[in-house]
Amino acid sequence: MTIEQTIEIPKSRKIIIKVPPQIPAGQVKLTFTPITDSVKECTVCEKYRDQKTGELRFNAETIAAFKEGDAIIRGEIPAQRFNSLEELLTDLRS
Repeated sequence: MTIEQTIEIPKSRKIIIKVPPQIPAGQVKLTFTPITDSVKECTVCEKYRDQKTGELRFNAETIAAFKEGDAIIRGEIPAQRFNSLEELLTDLRS
Protein backbone atom coordinates (compact mmCIF):
# COMPACT_ATOMS: atom_id res chain seq x y z
CA MET A 1 0.00 0.00 0.00
CA THR A 2 1.26 3.47 -0.88
CA ILE A 3 -0.19 6.79 0.24
CA GLU A 4 1.04 9.92 -1.50
CA GLN A 5 0.38 13.47 -0.32
CA THR A 6 1.76 16.81 -1.48
CA ILE A 7 2.68 19.14 1.40
CA GLU A 8 4.49 22.45 1.94
CA ILE A 9 7.75 22.13 3.88
CA PRO A 10 8.06 25.21 6.15
CA LYS A 11 11.32 27.14 6.41
CA SER A 12 11.84 25.56 9.83
CA ARG A 13 12.02 22.18 8.04
CA LYS A 14 9.92 20.70 10.85
CA ILE A 15 6.86 18.65 10.01
CA ILE A 16 4.61 16.38 12.05
CA ILE A 17 3.43 13.22 10.36
CA LYS A 18 0.22 11.52 11.42
CA VAL A 19 0.08 8.10 9.83
CA PRO A 20 -3.35 6.91 8.69
CA PRO A 21 -4.68 3.79 10.42
CA GLN A 22 -4.54 1.84 7.14
CA ILE A 23 -0.73 1.78 7.40
CA PRO A 24 0.37 -1.04 9.68
CA ALA A 25 2.92 -0.45 12.44
CA GLY A 26 6.48 -1.36 11.50
CA GLN A 27 9.08 -0.14 9.04
CA VAL A 28 8.09 2.06 6.11
CA LYS A 29 9.97 3.95 3.44
CA LEU A 30 9.50 7.72 3.70
CA THR A 31 10.50 9.59 0.54
CA PHE A 32 10.68 13.36 -0.02
CA THR A 33 10.53 14.47 -3.66
CA PRO A 34 10.84 18.22 -4.27
CA ILE A 35 8.42 19.61 -6.84
CA THR A 36 10.66 21.76 -8.99
CA ASP A 37 8.76 21.92 -12.27
CA SER A 38 6.52 24.79 -11.18
CA VAL A 39 6.62 27.70 -8.77
CA LYS A 40 3.39 27.90 -6.82
CA GLU A 41 1.68 31.24 -6.95
CA CYS A 42 -0.03 32.97 -4.04
CA THR A 43 -3.46 31.32 -3.71
CA VAL A 44 -5.42 34.60 -3.78
CA CYS A 45 -3.36 36.03 -6.65
CA GLU A 46 -3.95 32.88 -8.67
CA LYS A 47 -7.74 33.25 -8.32
CA TYR A 48 -7.80 36.91 -9.33
CA ARG A 49 -5.48 36.87 -12.33
CA ASP A 50 -7.04 38.52 -15.40
CA GLN A 51 -8.36 35.72 -17.64
CA LYS A 52 -7.47 37.45 -20.91
CA THR A 53 -4.16 39.17 -20.19
CA GLY A 54 -2.83 37.03 -17.33
CA GLU A 55 -2.01 40.21 -15.38
CA LEU A 56 -2.58 40.48 -11.65
CA ARG A 57 -5.46 42.70 -10.58
CA PHE A 58 -3.68 43.85 -7.40
CA ASN A 59 -0.85 46.26 -6.66
CA ALA A 60 2.48 45.05 -5.25
CA GLU A 61 1.62 45.95 -1.62
CA THR A 62 -1.61 43.94 -1.73
CA ILE A 63 0.16 40.94 -3.29
CA ALA A 64 2.83 41.12 -0.56
CA ALA A 65 0.06 41.03 2.07
CA PHE A 66 -1.49 37.95 0.41
CA LYS A 67 1.89 36.19 0.36
CA GLU A 68 2.46 37.07 4.02
CA GLY A 69 -0.95 35.56 4.84
CA ASP A 70 -0.02 32.36 2.99
CA ALA A 71 3.27 32.21 4.94
CA ILE A 72 1.36 32.62 8.24
CA ILE A 73 -0.98 29.78 7.24
CA ARG A 74 2.01 27.56 6.40
CA GLY A 75 3.54 28.38 9.81
CA GLU A 76 6.58 30.19 8.42
CA ILE A 77 5.63 33.48 10.12
CA PRO A 78 3.96 33.60 13.55
CA ALA A 79 0.51 35.15 13.57
CA GLN A 80 0.23 38.46 15.40
CA ARG A 81 -2.54 38.68 17.98
CA PHE A 82 -4.14 41.70 19.61
CA ASN A 83 -6.27 41.97 22.76
CA SER A 84 -8.28 44.91 21.49
CA LEU A 85 -9.02 47.07 18.47
CA GLU A 86 -6.99 49.86 20.07
CA GLU A 87 -3.88 47.63 20.18
CA LEU A 88 -4.37 46.76 16.51
CA LEU A 89 -4.77 50.40 15.47
CA THR A 90 -1.72 51.44 17.51
CA ASP A 91 0.33 48.75 15.76
CA LEU A 92 -0.91 49.85 12.33
CA ARG A 93 0.09 53.47 13.03
CA SER A 94 3.64 52.59 14.11
